Amino acid sequence: MTSRLPLFLAGAAIAAQIVYPLVHGGTRDVVTVLVVALLAAASVTHAAVTRGARWTVGLVLVTAGLGLCSEVAGTATGFPYGCYDYSVDRLGPALAGVPLVVPFAWTAGFYPVWCVASVLARGPRRRLTRIALTTIGVVGWDLYLDPQMVADGQWRWCVADAGLPGIEHIPLTNYAGWFVVAAVMAVAVDRIDRRFDAGARHRDGVPIGLFLWTWLGSALAHSVFLGAPELRYSAIYGWLAMGILGVPLLVSLLRPRARRPGTHDTHPHA
Repeated sequence: MTSRLPLFLAGAAIAAQIVYPLVHGGTRDVVTVLVVALLAAASVTHAAVTRGARWTVGLVLVTAGLGLCSEVAGTATGFPYGCYDYSVDRLGPALAGVPLVVPFAWTAGFYPVWCVASVLARGPRRRLTRIALTTIGVVGWDLYLDPQMVADGQWRWCVADAGLPGIEHIPLTNYAGWFVVAAVMAVAVDRIDRRFDAGARHRDGVPIGLFLWTWLGSALAHSVFLGAPELRYSAIYGWLAMGILGVPLLVSLLRPRARRPGTHDTHPHA
Protein backbone atom coordinates (compact mmCIF):
# COMPACT_ATOMS: atom_id res chain seq x y z
CA MET A 1 0.00 0.00 0.00
CA THR A 2 1.39 3.37 -1.03
CA SER A 3 2.18 5.77 1.79
CA ARG A 4 0.57 8.60 -0.22
CA LEU A 5 -2.88 7.02 -0.24
CA PRO A 6 -3.87 8.15 3.29
CA LEU A 7 -2.86 11.72 2.41
CA PHE A 8 -4.96 11.61 -0.77
CA LEU A 9 -7.98 10.22 1.08
CA ALA A 10 -7.63 12.81 3.86
CA GLY A 11 -7.48 15.59 1.28
CA ALA A 12 -10.58 14.23 -0.45
CA ALA A 13 -12.41 14.06 2.89
CA ILE A 14 -11.55 17.68 3.64
CA ALA A 15 -12.74 18.71 0.17
CA ALA A 16 -16.05 16.89 0.76
CA GLN A 17 -16.47 18.66 4.10
CA ILE A 18 -15.93 22.01 2.39
CA VAL A 19 -18.68 21.10 -0.09
CA TYR A 20 -21.10 20.06 2.70
CA PRO A 21 -22.45 23.54 3.58
CA LEU A 22 -23.00 24.31 -0.11
CA VAL A 23 -25.45 21.48 -0.83
CA HIS A 24 -28.82 20.43 0.54
CA GLY A 25 -31.36 17.61 0.56
CA GLY A 26 -30.38 14.29 -0.98
CA THR A 27 -27.09 15.68 -2.25
CA ARG A 28 -26.08 16.60 1.30
CA ASP A 29 -26.93 13.08 2.44
CA VAL A 30 -24.60 11.67 -0.21
CA VAL A 31 -21.85 14.10 0.82
CA THR A 32 -22.34 13.10 4.48
CA VAL A 33 -21.80 9.42 3.66
CA LEU A 34 -18.84 10.33 1.47
CA VAL A 35 -17.21 12.36 4.25
CA VAL A 36 -17.50 9.49 6.73
CA ALA A 37 -16.25 6.92 4.20
CA LEU A 38 -13.25 9.03 3.19
CA LEU A 39 -12.28 9.88 6.78
CA ALA A 40 -12.55 6.25 7.81
CA ALA A 41 -10.57 5.14 4.75
CA ALA A 42 -7.86 7.70 5.48
CA SER A 43 -7.60 6.44 9.06
CA VAL A 44 -7.59 2.75 8.14
CA THR A 45 -5.05 3.08 5.34
CA HIS A 46 -2.77 5.24 7.47
CA ALA A 47 -2.93 2.72 10.32
CA ALA A 48 -2.14 -0.09 7.88
CA VAL A 49 0.86 1.76 6.44
CA THR A 50 2.31 2.81 9.79
CA ARG A 51 1.18 0.14 12.26
CA GLY A 52 0.58 -2.98 10.20
CA ALA A 53 -2.33 -5.19 9.24
CA ARG A 54 -2.98 -6.85 12.62
CA TRP A 55 -3.05 -3.53 14.47
CA THR A 56 -5.41 -2.10 11.84
CA VAL A 57 -7.79 -5.05 11.92
CA GLY A 58 -7.94 -4.68 15.70
CA LEU A 59 -8.67 -0.96 15.37
CA VAL A 60 -11.58 -1.57 13.00
CA LEU A 61 -13.01 -4.43 15.06
CA VAL A 62 -12.89 -2.35 18.23
CA THR A 63 -14.14 0.98 16.87
CA ALA A 64 -16.59 -0.03 14.14
CA GLY A 65 -17.58 -3.27 15.88
CA LEU A 66 -18.18 -1.84 19.33
CA GLY A 67 -19.63 1.30 17.75
CA LEU A 68 -22.22 -0.74 15.85
CA CYS A 69 -23.14 -2.82 18.90
CA SER A 70 -23.57 0.27 21.06
CA GLU A 71 -25.68 2.02 18.40
CA VAL A 72 -27.94 -1.00 17.89
CA ALA A 73 -28.40 -1.27 21.66
CA GLY A 74 -28.92 2.48 21.92
CA THR A 75 -31.67 2.70 19.32
CA ALA A 76 -33.39 -0.43 20.68
CA THR A 77 -33.18 0.25 24.42
CA GLY A 78 -31.93 3.81 25.01
CA PHE A 79 -28.75 2.47 26.66
CA PRO A 80 -26.06 3.81 26.83
CA TYR A 81 -26.86 7.12 25.10
CA GLY A 82 -30.53 7.81 25.76
CA CYS A 83 -33.64 7.50 23.61
CA TYR A 84 -33.03 8.34 19.93
CA ASP A 85 -33.59 7.00 16.41
CA TYR A 86 -32.13 7.52 12.96
CA SER A 87 -33.98 8.93 9.98
CA VAL A 88 -34.99 6.23 7.52
CA ASP A 89 -33.17 5.76 4.20
CA ARG A 90 -31.02 8.89 4.34
CA LEU A 91 -27.58 7.45 5.04
CA GLY A 92 -27.80 4.24 3.03
CA PRO A 93 -28.39 0.63 4.12
CA ALA A 94 -29.10 0.01 7.78
CA LEU A 95 -28.87 -2.84 10.26
CA ALA A 96 -31.42 -2.91 13.09
CA GLY A 97 -32.21 0.75 12.44
CA VAL A 98 -28.56 1.88 12.38
CA PRO A 99 -27.08 3.06 9.04
CA LEU A 100 -24.06 0.90 8.25
CA VAL A 101 -21.92 3.98 7.66
CA VAL A 102 -22.35 5.06 11.29
CA PRO A 103 -19.94 2.51 12.87
CA PHE A 104 -17.18 3.74 10.59
CA ALA A 105 -17.72 7.26 11.88
CA TRP A 106 -16.42 5.88 15.18
CA THR A 107 -13.27 4.69 13.42
CA ALA A 108 -12.90 8.02 11.63
CA GLY A 109 -13.26 10.00 14.86
CA PHE A 110 -11.26 7.74 17.13
CA TYR A 111 -8.04 7.21 15.19
CA PRO A 112 -6.88 10.85 14.79
CA VAL A 113 -7.62 11.50 18.46
CA TRP A 114 -5.66 8.37 19.44
CA CYS A 115 -2.66 9.50 17.43
CA VAL A 116 -2.70 12.97 19.01
CA ALA A 117 -3.09 11.48 22.50
CA SER A 118 -0.08 9.26 21.72
CA VAL A 119 1.98 12.35 20.94
CA LEU A 120 0.93 14.15 24.12
CA ALA A 121 1.08 11.32 26.66
CA ARG A 122 4.35 11.25 28.58
CA GLY A 123 5.88 9.90 31.75
CA PRO A 124 5.41 6.75 33.83
CA ARG A 125 1.62 6.90 33.48
CA ARG A 126 1.76 7.32 29.72
CA ARG A 127 -0.76 4.59 28.94
CA LEU A 128 -3.37 5.86 31.40
CA THR A 129 -2.85 9.41 30.17
CA ARG A 130 -3.30 8.34 26.56
CA ILE A 131 -6.51 6.48 27.39
CA ALA A 132 -7.87 9.49 29.28
CA LEU A 133 -6.94 11.98 26.55
CA THR A 134 -8.40 9.76 23.85
CA THR A 135 -11.67 9.47 25.74
CA ILE A 136 -11.92 13.23 26.22
CA GLY A 137 -11.02 13.93 22.61
CA VAL A 138 -13.60 11.54 21.20
CA VAL A 139 -16.34 13.05 23.38
CA GLY A 140 -15.21 16.48 22.20
CA TRP A 141 -15.53 15.29 18.61
CA ASP A 142 -19.14 14.27 19.31
CA LEU A 143 -19.87 17.72 20.71
CA TYR A 144 -19.47 18.82 17.08
CA LEU A 145 -20.95 15.75 15.42
CA ASP A 146 -24.23 15.28 17.28
CA PRO A 147 -25.53 18.87 17.06
CA GLN A 148 -24.60 19.07 13.37
CA MET A 149 -26.31 15.82 12.43
CA VAL A 150 -29.39 16.55 14.54
CA ALA A 151 -29.66 19.99 12.92
CA ASP A 152 -29.54 18.20 9.56
CA GLY A 153 -32.25 15.75 10.64
CA GLN A 154 -30.11 12.61 10.45
CA TRP A 155 -31.34 11.48 13.86
CA ARG A 156 -33.56 12.81 16.63
CA TRP A 157 -33.68 12.56 20.41
CA CYS A 158 -36.78 11.79 22.43
CA VAL A 159 -36.20 14.69 24.85
CA ALA A 160 -35.75 18.38 24.15
CA ASP A 161 -34.63 19.90 27.44
CA ALA A 162 -31.98 17.67 29.04
CA GLY A 163 -28.72 18.88 27.51
CA LEU A 164 -26.11 21.61 27.66
CA PRO A 165 -27.24 25.26 27.40
CA GLY A 166 -27.97 26.09 23.77
CA ILE A 167 -28.15 22.43 22.71
CA GLU A 168 -30.67 21.19 25.27
CA HIS A 169 -32.25 18.85 22.70
CA ILE A 170 -29.25 16.52 22.95
CA PRO A 171 -29.35 14.92 26.42
CA LEU A 172 -26.37 14.73 28.72
CA THR A 173 -26.84 10.96 28.75
CA ASN A 174 -25.53 10.99 25.18
CA TYR A 175 -22.15 12.36 26.25
CA ALA A 176 -22.03 10.03 29.24
CA GLY A 177 -22.58 7.12 26.88
CA TRP A 178 -19.92 8.40 24.52
CA PHE A 179 -17.51 8.74 27.43
CA VAL A 180 -18.01 5.13 28.50
CA VAL A 181 -17.87 3.65 24.99
CA ALA A 182 -14.84 5.76 23.99
CA ALA A 183 -13.03 4.74 27.18
CA VAL A 184 -13.67 1.05 26.48
CA MET A 185 -12.39 1.53 22.93
CA ALA A 186 -9.28 3.31 24.18
CA VAL A 187 -8.49 0.54 26.66
CA ALA A 188 -8.97 -2.11 23.97
CA VAL A 189 -6.81 -0.29 21.41
CA ASP A 190 -4.15 0.23 24.08
CA ARG A 191 -4.00 -3.54 24.53
CA ILE A 192 -3.77 -4.01 20.75
CA ASP A 193 -1.01 -1.40 20.64
CA ARG A 194 1.01 -3.13 23.35
CA ARG A 195 0.71 -6.48 21.59
CA PHE A 196 1.38 -5.47 18.01
CA ASP A 197 3.14 -2.11 18.14
CA ALA A 198 5.06 -1.74 21.42
CA GLY A 199 7.92 0.70 21.17
CA ALA A 200 7.27 1.72 17.57
CA ARG A 201 7.64 5.28 16.31
CA HIS A 202 5.40 6.64 13.57
CA ARG A 203 4.95 9.47 11.13
CA ASP A 204 1.46 10.62 12.04
CA GLY A 205 1.11 13.86 10.10
CA VAL A 206 -2.10 12.70 8.34
CA PRO A 207 -4.16 11.88 11.46
CA ILE A 208 -2.72 14.86 13.32
CA GLY A 209 -3.73 17.09 10.41
CA LEU A 210 -7.23 15.59 10.43
CA PHE A 211 -7.49 16.24 14.16
CA LEU A 212 -6.50 19.90 13.75
CA TRP A 213 -8.85 20.30 10.79
CA THR A 214 -11.74 18.82 12.76
CA TRP A 215 -11.03 20.85 15.89
CA LEU A 216 -10.53 24.23 14.23
CA GLY A 217 -12.48 23.74 11.00
CA SER A 218 -15.61 22.48 12.74
CA ALA A 219 -15.59 25.44 15.13
CA LEU A 220 -15.46 27.79 12.14
CA ALA A 221 -18.12 25.88 10.19
CA HIS A 222 -20.52 25.72 13.14
CA SER A 223 -20.02 29.41 13.90
CA VAL A 224 -20.26 30.79 10.37
CA PHE A 225 -21.19 28.44 7.55
CA LEU A 226 -23.84 25.96 8.72
CA GLY A 227 -26.48 28.46 9.75
CA ALA A 228 -28.36 26.72 12.57
CA PRO A 229 -28.30 28.97 15.69
CA GLU A 230 -27.65 26.07 18.08
CA LEU A 231 -24.45 25.22 16.23
CA ARG A 232 -22.86 28.39 17.56
CA TYR A 233 -23.03 26.75 20.97
CA SER A 234 -21.65 23.43 19.74
CA ALA A 235 -18.78 25.39 18.17
CA ILE A 236 -17.82 26.56 21.66
CA TYR A 237 -18.29 23.21 23.38
CA GLY A 238 -16.43 21.24 20.72
CA TRP A 239 -13.59 23.75 20.56
CA LEU A 240 -13.13 23.69 24.32
CA ALA A 241 -13.28 19.90 24.71
CA MET A 242 -11.06 19.02 21.76
CA GLY A 243 -8.84 21.92 22.77
CA ILE A 244 -7.78 19.94 25.84
CA LEU A 245 -5.69 18.02 23.32
CA GLY A 246 -5.47 20.67 20.61
CA VAL A 247 -3.80 23.44 22.59
CA PRO A 248 -0.92 21.34 23.95
CA LEU A 249 -0.59 19.74 20.52
CA LEU A 250 -0.08 23.13 18.89
CA VAL A 251 2.43 24.06 21.59
CA SER A 252 4.25 20.79 20.94
CA LEU A 253 4.32 21.37 17.19
CA LEU A 254 5.43 24.98 17.45
CA ARG A 255 8.11 24.28 20.06
CA PRO A 256 10.01 21.14 18.97
CA ARG A 257 11.82 19.22 21.66
CA ALA A 258 14.85 16.98 21.58
CA ARG A 259 13.95 13.32 21.78
CA ARG A 260 15.63 10.98 24.18
CA PRO A 261 16.86 7.69 22.76
CA GLY A 262 14.49 4.80 23.32
CA THR A 263 11.34 6.86 23.94
CA HIS A 264 8.06 5.58 22.51
CA ASP A 265 6.82 8.46 20.44
CA THR A 266 5.18 9.40 17.18
CA HIS A 267 6.52 11.70 14.49
CA PRO A 268 4.09 14.52 13.61
CA HIS A 269 4.95 14.26 9.93
CA ALA A 270 3.06 12.88 6.98
